[in-house]
Amino acid sequence: MARNTHDTRGHILRAALSRFAEKGYAATSVQEIVDAAAVTKPALYYHFKSKADLYVALLDWAFDQRQRLMEEAVARGKNLAAQLTELCASSFEFIRKNRELMRLAFATTFAGHGEVPDNARCFERGKRSFDYLQHLIEDAVARGEVGRRFTPEEMALGFMGMMNFHVMVFLIGAGIPLDRRAAERIVELFLSGARAGRGGKTTSRP
Repeated sequence: MARNTHDTRGHILRAALSRFAEKGYAATSVQEIVDAAAVTKPALYYHFKSKADLYVALLDWAFDQRQRLMEEAVARGKNLAAQLTELCASSFEFIRKNRELMRLAFATTFAGHGEVPDNARCFERGKRSFDYLQHLIEDAVARGEVGRRFTPEEMALGFMGMMNFHVMVFLIGAGIPLDRRAAERIVELFLSGARAGRGGKTTSRP
């Protein structure tokens, strides 16, 4: 039975992800993707204008899914500690389930000129996530949940840095767990410093 259009697109994306993750963008040919997906080149070009378009589609899907899950997670939290814990835990779960895809996303971020498509827009994607986190912290500052010793931008950079370091260590296979317990500890460590500007209170838990 022939695949329908949606199934074919998804099948091509999965085949491309496998090739890109193994060889990188520049070293992967369209023919290799076509062979891996067991489709024709016209079928690939029906769904994607080029290899670059296919690569960017993978990154777009990864970012959009992760961002959606983060926003849904935050909605479950009633204060900053709970919001950050839910955000971090949901992000970690997504990364565990999509390891190859996230390795590709991180590699793209640090790729040199010509190694990935020029329209990969890694900075724009990362900036959107960063701005979302910074707004959460700004609201928490306004509510008095964290102090003003550090700016919301500094706190957002600190928290995102802690998260991303854990993710990078996980992706290189160093054995660090990406689970809810890790998310809770990251948030506890982060807030122990962020709350220092309001009397050093560090005992509040999600």
